[in-house]
Amino acid sequence: MSFFFTSESVSEGHPDKVSDAISDGVLDAIYKLDPNARVACETFVTTGLVLVGGEITTTAYIDVQAVVRKTVKNIGYTSAEYKFDSESCSVLNAIHSQSPDIAMGVDTGGAGDQGIMFGYACDQTPELMPMPIVYAHQLVKKLADIRKKNIKLMPYLRPDAKSQVTIEYDDNKNPLRVDTVVISTQHDGDAKQSKIKEDVIKYVIKTVIPAKYLDKKTKYFVNPTGRFEIGGPHGDSGLTGRKIIVDTYGGWAPHGGGCFSGKDPSKVDRSATYAARHIAKNVVAAKLAKECLVQVAYAIGVAEPVSIFVDTKGTGKIPDSEIAAMIKKEVNLTPKGIISRLNLRRPIYQKTSSYGHFGRNEKDFTWEHLDLVPVFKKYVNGKKN
Repeated sequence: MSFFFTSESVSEGHPDKVSDAISDGVLDAIYKLDPNARVACETFVTTGLVLVGGEITTTAYIDVQAVVRKTVKNIGYTSAEYKFDSESCSVLNAIHSQSPDIAMGVDTGGAGDQGIMFGYACDQTPELMPMPIVYAHQLVKKLADIRKKNIKLMPYLRPDAKSQVTIEYDDNKNPLRVDTVVISTQHDGDAKQSKIKEDVIKYVIKTVIPAKYLDKKTKYFVNPTGRFEIGGPHGDSGLTGRKIIVDTYGGWAPHGGGCFSGKDPSKVDRSATYAARHIAKNVVAAKLAKECLVQVAYAIGVAEPVSIFVDTKGTGKIPDSEIAAMIKKEVNLTPKGIISRLNLRRPIYQKTSSYGHFGRNEKDFTWEHLDLVPVFKKYVNGKKN
């Protein structure tokens, strides 16, 4: 029996993603000057207002207002007609320093908080990611690329957008076809919905999703409410960290609950989740399993994870317990070890704030590299050769 699974994504102009981009922009600005800073930056956006807060300890000085305005401008909110734009929005700064109680444990190399983190990979796509979230991201990214680089194709586009993709699978989790595509895109007031739907199907959906997955039964819903003129922070308020499923695996794999944006890598919410994805991806790439879920857990102020759990859903070449033992032996999962191995003390984070933190072939996304494959391949036939 086949089954259906759906994932969603949102564009960089979605209010929650505007908040994520600002928080990561603040982190990057600080990291350019002080790569040992402690940053936990939160952002709230609404009509005409950006509020930046959180805990930051650094020797650097940055112009928070300049970071906010540059970020908002780059996203595309540049017109007063949007009721939120880079030139006129108010920017409030409510940042203070990190608690000394937390710093005491982190300074010695311990985790910045307790928590559980998950990493996942599977062989559904070349990115070793679940197919629904891959296409959902690519669809809203395509809309943004057209709006920024080829606006003549769809001159009515505005920054806010959402996508949703439903894949039909066989009972062995092999993708069969795309069943449904939903795209809602913000637009100018004089745009005709019939034209928007025609253009979205032609220039977005059919250029992103391979033809072999589209058939006569595939359903397309474009702006299904009939209108999406009011959007962005004017249409809905936004907060850092409210799109954690969009950021990871689209609901296909578990999430530990902690968000990423605005957090420096001493926070294991971010760094250990990246490390778990790195490990899971390399396990699958090394042919140890067709899919792999890795969970790590930490106690605040303690360097080593308190547990490592592996579940290959019955696809492992060796028992899951042996893969977990291999990870513990071969991979340093202390915060310092993760930061060093993945080179995380760099201003690379704003680019992660939209279109997913995983499954992207970019040089700075070190957690996507396959450098552990040679090590893991030695375990394919059992104990390390």
